[in-house]
Amino acid sequence: MTHRYKVREIAQQAGLSEATVDRVLHERAGVRADTRAEVQQAISDLDKQRSQLRLNGRKFLFDVVMQSPARFSAEFRAAVEAELPMLSPAVVRCRFHFRETESVAAMVETLGKFTSRGSQGVIVKAPDDPDVIAALDRLVDKGIPVVTYVTDVPASRRLDYVGIDNRAAGATAAYLVDSWLGDADSSVLVISTSNIFRNEGEREIGFRTTLRALGAERGAAAGRRVVEITDSEGRDETVERLVHRALTEHEGIEAVYSIGGGNAGAVRAFGRAGRRCRVFIGHDLDSDNRTLLKSGALSAVLHHDLRADARLACRLLMQAGGGFSGVVSEPSRIQVLTRFNTPHPPVREK
Repeated sequence: MTHRYKVREIAQQAGLSEATVDRVLHERAGVRADTRAEVQQAISDLDKQRSQLRLNGRKFLFDVVMQSPARFSAEFRAAVEAELPMLSPAVVRCRFHFRETESVAAMVETLGKFTSRGSQGVIVKAPDDPDVIAALDRLVDKGIPVVTYVTDVPASRRLDYVGIDNRAAGATAAYLVDSWLGDADSSVLVISTSNIFRNEGEREIGFRTTLRALGAERGAAAGRRVVEITDSEGRDETVERLVHRALTEHEGIEAVYSIGGGNAGAVRAFGRAGRRCRVFIGHDLDSDNRTLLKSGALSAVLHHDLRADARLACRLLMQAGGGFSGVVSEPSRIQVLTRFNTPHPPVREK
């Protein structure tokens, strides 16, 4: 049996005899399970050290492009900057290109600039639009790998997608809303930022499908009524106005699933209308949602580890550039946070 490392190297790393390592590699009998585990760990350690040697002195320059509310893009930027030193011994720098609102044409223009600016990889949150797909494919044609973040553009030749399973997130929100409303015949308000983002559509599909299924389990043929607000842009002022209008037109709304943000505006709208929101589910533990959770205005936030996302996205781009091997992408874990299990905010350097 051949192996990518010499038996002597593995034995030195594991602190075992060459004969023992040879028996493990050839899967011979008479070797304890913990000894086999030590050999596998030694091989894993050698893989990491080989990667570090390849990375030593390497420099990478990535571009991060996001169309997103400022509160979320600021959180992700902090996560990326916190992870960059952890990617040593390589030196990784990032340029950030954030806008709260941006046309598809402006997004395409931004992406088109990277071919002349020496980018070695792009992390992008962008609409799933034919022009965006073409822009991403042009980057790939130029040898610039692309990772989509939070919302996918699957028809493009992007390297990979990093983020949560959005349909599963919507289903989780439906389960929480339906469970906490119980037998109450309450309507649910669903608030989205825009219909141009694939992730928001997937979350809504997961939410509606699961809500209907849960209603059928209870014997409610019609299920809960869903009132939808779109094109809120995730801005508090816009959300407040649209939610207040919905509350005026629909008496039965007692729950909210906020897909895209602007939650402080929604809370204010309920207050202005003198209405009670029994269940309010949002996304992402940004500074606004942290405050709303603490006050009890938000029932729960569906969150994912932004630093883990940033680390994976950078490692995928570094692997495409020959700096890593064996990096495997998998969906981010969906965390259900309430005011009782909210982690402390990170301490940021001044």
